[in-house]
Amino acid sequence: MNAAIGLSLIILFSLGVPIAVSIVLASIIGIEFFTPLPLLLVPQQMFVGIDNFPLMAIPFFILAGNLMAAGGISRRLVDLAKALVGGLQGGLAMTCVLTCMMFAAVSGSSVATTFAIGSILIPAMVKHDYPRPLAASIQASSAELGVLIPPSIPLILYGVSTDTSIGKLFIAGIGPGLLIGGALLLFLYLFCKVRGYGLRDREDRHDFPTAFKRAWAALLMPVVVIGGIYGGVFTPTEASAVAVVYALIVGGLVYRELPLAELFPIFKESVISTAAVMLIIAAAALFSFLISRSGLPGEIAGWVTQVFDSPIAFLLAVNVMLLVVGMFIETSAAILVLAPIFTPIAIQYGIDPVHFGLIVVVNLALGMFTPPLGVNLFAACAVARLSVDQLLPWLMRFVLVVLACLIAITYLPWISLGLVDLLY
Repeated sequence: MNAAIGLSLIILFSLGVPIAVSIVLASIIGIEFFTPLPLLLVPQQMFVGIDNFPLMAIPFFILAGNLMAAGGISRRLVDLAKALVGGLQGGLAMTCVLTCMMFAAVSGSSVATTFAIGSILIPAMVKHDYPRPLAASIQASSAELGVLIPPSIPLILYGVSTDTSIGKLFIAGIGPGLLIGGALLLFLYLFCKVRGYGLRDREDRHDFPTAFKRAWAALLMPVVVIGGIYGGVFTPTEASAVAVVYALIVGGLVYRELPLAELFPIFKESVISTAAVMLIIAAAALFSFLISRSGLPGEIAGWVTQVFDSPIAFLLAVNVMLLVVGMFIETSAAILVLAPIFTPIAIQYGIDPVHFGLIVVVNLALGMFTPPLGVNLFAACAVARLSVDQLLPWLMRFVLVVLACLIAITYLPWISLGLVDLLY
């Protein structure tokens, strides 16, 4: 059965069938021809997969991100970041990274970050004499911070699929997010110095007090959301609803840039995005049920423990596999299918499941801006009006920077677990 499902998936993927549809069709083929199970199991298991209270956070965080983009919050965060680092050579490129870090702290979505920040900063960087492919590459790679710095939709999915504390995962994401953000900032500063980019970045820059005054309400959002979670005021799921209410209040009443007429298109876009994510989750739940029933996880666990005799070798193998998987499979589906298989094995090697969760998410985040299936890459190309092949020579530099950070995150657990140990 496993071979038939796997072959069906490969064929469907190669034909360009959407990932969720491919997973469901391959699962139906496996049930119909290789098991005595009824097809009624298909809708039943798909419903069970999405009948989970923590998953309610996903539509709310998607909606909050869209409200922020339309309500003037993203533009004010850009102005604040520019006030902080815009005085340096390469400051505009560094502003992109810094703004993505701030936007990620309230949106939870890297694609939302790409569109919200890229639509402002890619044209601005081009205007200041950055090559257009470089500007798009900076945006695509910086937006991956949206899945690391809490709140994070992939971390929620990992927590749900492996029964790991979402609160601990959120805290653990701060260290890796800051590490990758800091590494990108340092690289861009040195790169722009060497190549002579960003000589005009001081233009059109607000002073810090003015920028902070305009952005203070936006900056309070992560304080309210994250502070409420760790202060015990509300759960991560409830925090997502709070984020929506806060975004509505700030965009509509404080900044007055969110008229009622724009709400329906925003809700419609959010519903479509949520439906796409939930369909993938439902399909992955069906697939995971069949794989578990076949006994494949146990077989993989036995094979892995025989082949890899140490946690170091196991983590190296997992990193290589996830890097390849992330290039071809959508992040949500990859987490829901692979995390329940590999997390128990990681625990057998003495690896903390929270630490392992960050390794999984950072790996798959790399796939978000690498071809052929990098969603951030395509989003940045859409904003910059470029083709993927035009970005690749520039993009490899950023891939190598994040890869170096991934190695550090993998083999230095304190980067992820330091704050968790301190707070729990």
